Amino acid sequence: MQLRIATYNIHKGVSTLGSQPRVHALKEAIHALDAQLIFLQEVQGRHDKHALRYGEPTRGHKHWPEQAQHEFLAGEHLHVAYGKNATYQHGHHGNALLSTYPIAKAYNRDVSDHAFEQRGILHCCLQTPKQTLHCYVVHLGLFAGSRERQTEALIEVVNQTAPSDAPLIIAGDFNDWRNQLGTQLRQRLGVIEVFDERRSGTRLGAAWRKLANRNAAPRLIPARTFPAALPWLRLDRIYVRGFRVEQAQVLHGPMWAKLSDHAPIVAQLELTL
Repeated sequence: MQLRIATYNIHKGVSTLGSQPRVHALKEAIHALDAQLIFLQEVQGRHDKHALRYGEPTRGHKHWPEQAQHEFLAGEHLHVAYGKNATYQHGHHGNALLSTYPIAKAYNRDVSDHAFEQRGILHCCLQTPKQTLHCYVVHLGLFAGSRERQTEALIEVVNQTAPSDAPLIIAGDFNDWRNQLGTQLRQRLGVIEVFDERRSGTRLGAAWRKLANRNAAPRLIPARTFPAALPWLRLDRIYVRGFRVEQAQVLHGPMWAKLSDHAPIVAQLELTL
């Protein structure tokens, strides 16, 4: 079984520059990915201020959808699950999973570490033609200590909810620009990140490792995804177990730079379990 999947922080459907609504363009772009699974972060289930401000078409922009963003983005042809994390006076937002496969069950685990950041892990069990697939949509905190504790919670959730031999996908915005969390996930969950095969294989890097330590393992380096206009920080990840990674790429270009502050990652996978 082959899967095309994507992860994308959509910045609540509003552009970072000029605060213009992008949710209609996001829907077109997301469906154009032609992916069976799309892991989304910063999805607004409700936003009364945006609905009031953008309720009518202005300056060439379409109206703000009456539906919750996850339902609007899913449309009529995709199954969807939403995990509400952050709530405020005028609405709420969280993580979502769009799927061509039926979602048998979904559960959102609150992993908020302090009062200023509400975070969650959305776990979905999908009914695929082969077997049950466990998917976890993740958005970790901005502080290193919070991310470490939330990673521990993620490992606990996966071990409690997915059999050790079950295929799984963990994807989202890890905010892990210092690349400190992946080793724990690889060692304790048996996952790989979709860019692991790329490694730091430059000639300069290889020469340095040869001088420093001939037996040193290549450093595993995720892709740059933030900011979308000129990606520099490595914030977003896709970890998989039970799959072979056929291809992985970050989508760049003027269109993606306008839609969100993050660039999406797309990966082609083949089930091996």
